[in-house]
Amino acid sequence: MKLLLASPPIHGHILSILGVAEGHASRGHDICVLAGQKYRGRVEAAGARFLPLPAAVDFDDADLDAFLPGRADKRGIAALRHDLIGIFMSVVPAQYRALRSALATESFDAVITELVFGGTLPYLLTTPRHRRPPVYGISSVPVTIDSVDTAPFGLALPPRPGALGSLRNRALNAFVHRVAFRPVVTALNQALAECGVTQGAWIFDAALSYDGVFQLTLPGLEYPRRELTDRIEFLGPLPASSSGTELPDWWDQVGERPIVHVTQGTIDNLDFERLVAPTIRALADEPVTVVASTGGRDVESLTDLLPEGRLPANVRVARYLPYGALLSRTSVMVTNGGFGGVQLAARHGVPLVVAGATEDKPEVAARVAWAGMGVDLRTGTPSPERIAQAVGTVLADLRFAHQSAAIGSVLGADHDPISRILAVIHEDALTEVR
Repeated sequence: MKLLLASPPIHGHILSILGVAEGHASRGHDICVLAGQKYRGRVEAAGARFLPLPAAVDFDDADLDAFLPGRADKRGIAALRHDLIGIFMSVVPAQYRALRSALATESFDAVITELVFGGTLPYLLTTPRHRRPPVYGISSVPVTIDSVDTAPFGLALPPRPGALGSLRNRALNAFVHRVAFRPVVTALNQALAECGVTQGAWIFDAALSYDGVFQLTLPGLEYPRRELTDRIEFLGPLPASSSGTELPDWWDQVGERPIVHVTQGTIDNLDFERLVAPTIRALADEPVTVVASTGGRDVESLTDLLPEGRLPANVRVARYLPYGALLSRTSVMVTNGGFGGVQLAARHGVPLVVAGATEDKPEVAARVAWAGMGVDLRTGTPSPERIAQAVGTVLADLRFAHQSAAIGSVLGADHDPISRILAVIHEDALTEVR
């Protein structure tokens, strides 16, 4: 089988595409990945062929402020609106042209793109099904589809049952479309028009245009809504890449005390004073071992923030950590709400303390609290006191760990996401033949 995969140059999203690429390449399939130059080595290490994104939309995800000035000054809805327009809407035409060029150069049995790869939407809207291969989405964010059963994506509000909840949701959806995200609607329609799309579209409903979507979400961590079709499948997290990080040399020194893992992910990690450093201060004298990840940044960028430039005795730090090994021993994870990390935590039955404020992180945090597997601090900059209290609550109340384990176990120990993707592609191909 020959597959074309595509992703924007954003670490949390390209990781999903790399997982799919490696899983299929290891089974002997011919895989091409359209991605940023920064990830060329990762693509090739996964056993796939690399296709570069156009330079104009190949930004550095480690310095999004350079690509999108003013981003750091915005919060809440304003921040999400700013990111949607700058990072996802403005790049649609160039992504679309790159996708069409790749498909014109070679013949592929199927296309799999990250759901936030906006160039796929105009391709689907301008190309009849009989003139293209099947196109599937991989989603590394919570479900965004508008619903009468939930508040619109971006407000981080949990569902409210009954007629009053439905009224609330209808009113909020109208407000988001007509007021809060009106600039996003305008920007998307302008980008689509440049690609030859004459009708309007709503970016949060893009999943409904794909031939199928693999949602990398555990079912217990997503709000129920009647608008979900059987073409959207809850696949759960992908397995960790075999080309991942080795265990750090201090791993054998961790000991038997409860491990509290803290991370700000790989994008929102320019300022460790937001979460990692406060967590280290909060737990420095507690009977736990704090294991921190810098998400690729130099460890010194963290230690320089601490008293005397040194780590407390109960803290260990690495640039990256192999999550399979780490989470199997972790008692609590303190996170800014990175989607993939939260799903993996649930898969391993790890309860959470979440402090999310950017991108989709407030939505992820709200789902964690709604599902009963952790505490949502409802801020991106919690104080050490609030962190210590929340970690203590989660450690003391075993209901959080039990609920996390219950959510993570629903897929079964033998669940194989890659085989499931292949099965869906084959099933669809057989249906078309019939």
